[in-house]
Amino acid sequence: MHIKMKDIFKAFGQNQVLSGVSFELQEGEVHALMGENGAGKSTLMNLLTGLHRLDSGTIEIDEKETYFSDPKEAEQNGIAFIHQELNIWPEMTVLENLFIGRELSSKLGFLNNKKMKALAKEQLERLGVSISLEKEAGDCSVGQQQMIEIAKALMTDAKVIIMDEPTAALTEREIEKLFGVIRALKKNGVSIVYISHRMEEIFTICDRITVMRDGKTVDTKRIPDTDFHEVVKKMVGRELTERYPERQPNPGRVVLEIKQASKKGVFQNISFSVRSGEIVGISGLMGAGRTELMRAVFGLDPLDSGDIFIEGKKATLKKPSDAVQKGIGFITENRKDEGLVLDTSIRENIALPNLASFSPKGWIDKKSEQEFVELLIKRLTIKTESPETHARNLSGGNQQKVVIAKWIGIGPKVLILDEPTRGVDVGAKREIYQLMNELTDRGVAIVMVSSELSEILGMSDRVLVIHEGTLSGELSRNDATQERIMTLATGGR
Repeated sequence: MHIKMKDIFKAFGQNQVLSGVSFELQEGEVHALMGENGAGKSTLMNLLTGLHRLDSGTIEIDEKETYFSDPKEAEQNGIAFIHQELNIWPEMTVLENLFIGRELSSKLGFLNNKKMKALAKEQLERLGVSISLEKEAGDCSVGQQQMIEIAKALMTDAKVIIMDEPTAALTEREIEKLFGVIRALKKNGVSIVYISHRMEEIFTICDRITVMRDGKTVDTKRIPDTDFHEVVKKMVGRELTERYPERQPNPGRVVLEIKQASKKGVFQNISFSVRSGEIVGISGLMGAGRTELMRAVFGLDPLDSGDIFIEGKKATLKKPSDAVQKGIGFITENRKDEGLVLDTSIRENIALPNLASFSPKGWIDKKSEQEFVELLIKRLTIKTESPETHARNLSGGNQQKVVIAKWIGIGPKVLILDEPTRGVDVGAKREIYQLMNELTDRGVAIVMVSSELSEILGMSDRVLVIHEGTLSGELSRNDATQERIMTLATGGR
């Protein structure tokens, strides 16, 4: 399938999102679409698949002008879209999610569960995924949910698959499996639009790259004809001297200490500590128990045994409000369902954990709240027309910045960051890293869970590796390498 989009314009109210964008996808190619958050990448693909109507411009598919009325029609015509924000029905099983709207029936009209299970099992095995088809999707990890979405798209026999941050929640091993599938699809003439902020992936799997900035097309090049620095400069309009800012850690006293923490079937006897001014990276494969451990520290899930100490004093954290009162902030990996109230404003989201500080006499001091929110919006360069914009209407990266802003606002002693740069562009990533440095310079203790090994290596002062619910090793910044981390993560020594 050959797709040509020419001179595409799209505005939402007064906000001009796309201004004369052109994009071409050839048959059997993997084409990277890159740009900062808010550059218009997802909007362009939503126009292609009929979710939005374009204001002007043309879309040609196999040299014929074509406009879809909705994503369902696009899918029926061979174009599947795997969105960054996962479209999972949590109360339904994995099998039901895979076949929703496309159920298979027998000649008598009954659901053909046997055939659906066989097809689902085959597709998940192709991706190297082991998940019970009877498991409720809401009980699956974010990474597993991502693989379910990928499997669902592959089962449509699409000629074009749009992948928006497909590896954001996947481990290195799962990414390799996905890349194998992409290469096989390419051989069969399937085209992939690959939207990602992970530069290494772009240069590994893609044939061409189109860079967007501020709703315009900047350039399209073959991957062998460009490099990391040129792409970054075109994305952000400036040079980024280093991907990770230099760290000069000066650890102080122990702020957070975990002793013999256990939760049956999830993690066992984990002990570690974090000092003020220190970034401790937590690495491991998906399902190893990293996120579950952090949820327990924040009081979201109860520990079966073990103790938590804050500044040397034993703390009882039965619920998140207990953790917040002790000075712990938690930036969750699942910003959509757990990190934000999507249908409220940026102002309300940022102010939510800090209401007590704006209400000394029982009512909210609106002026203080507004000044506080505007300061954080400016500091984190959140792209928005107004603090009253609903969080739902922001790009994924700007939503992540709102989540970070709300927890910075409490003045935390300990900040837990679970996949802090998931779905965030390269320019915004550096801003988040610089902010982490500023926080540790002020004495904040940071625990960072990340599936990106380069991020773990680039920002951690120490690295803890978890394997199947146990702490398999600890590495200093000088000793940590990708090979050593992966050896520990897979059960080696």
